[in-house]
Amino acid sequence: MAKMTLEELRKLRDQKQSELQKRDIEGKDSRIVVGMGTCGIAAGAKVALDTFLQVLDEMKIENVSVTQTGCMGLCYVEPTIEVIVPGMPDVIYGKVDAATARKIVEQHIIGKQLVTDHMFDRPAADIIKKNGGK
Repeated sequence: MAKMTLEELRKLRDQKQSELQKRDIEGKDSRIVVGMGTCGIAAGAKVALDTFLQVLDEMKIENVSVTQTGCMGLCYVEPTIEVIVPGMPDVIYGKVDAATARKIVEQHIIGKQLVTDHMFDRPAADIIKKNGGK
């Protein structure tokens, strides 16, 4: 492995600190929790996780943390993602690929509308209608 210059090390440190900041829940009002059990990883949860981090970075959204958890018990719809946003019901989305991860950020996080075609742990029907279902 080639030696790194001091400037390269500083750049790497800054990049890693920025990535860690996105994972910190302190001072953030919304959360995206990615199921990273064995079944989730095998189904592509790492791609979903990376996409969430990338999209939040692209859109300069800093009030959302992205964290990991183990299996959520919905193995048949992995990768599963829980989204917690103030004023909205907590929702678990399933079959989340990169395109769906982007849609969740744009529609749920920013637009405050549920992504009903990927909801697998649903809130009550009256909440879905009230908070923007299809």
